[in-house]
Amino acid sequence: MSTFIKGDENILYVYNTATSAYEPMACLTSNSLSSTLGVNEVVTKCDPGEVIKTAGTFDYSISGDGLYIDTGVGAPSGDELKQSHDKLLALQLGKTKVNWKVDTGLATNTEYFGEGFITDLAMESPTGGENTTFSVTISGSGDISLVDLIP
Repeated sequence: MSTFIKGDENILYVYNTATSAYEPMACLTSNSLSSTLGVNEVVTKCDPGEVIKTAGTFDYSISGDGLYIDTGVGAPSGDELKQSHDKLLALQLGKTKVNWKVDTGLATNTEYFGEGFITDLAMESPTGGENTTFSVTISGSGDISLVDLIP
């Protein structure tokens, strides 16, 4: 019988150079990893009418949505070790290349690693006593690795 992976077990982390540790995105409600491989197509005079395809550029992005929490000094225990809108905005404003990790929740302890830039960051603050939320997109730089890129 197949073992299904629960979404709760698939967690996105960003490396914090100050603490030398991967910190989970704060109170995520969802996260995703999306990749694409471009395809180059050519028709030659050697093979007229036949489309020859070769692998092109690999590209990926990671996105997450979560609840905005206080991660500053004096934050509730453990929350200062999470990544929320405030820390992510500082990284984006600094044009900092971030290291990320996705823990897949697989029994084999498979994790994905990579680097990228925070290209999109949004905060939504509704009225009526609802929680403030944030969404983030990291545009990948290089390949996705099964080995941690932090030495």
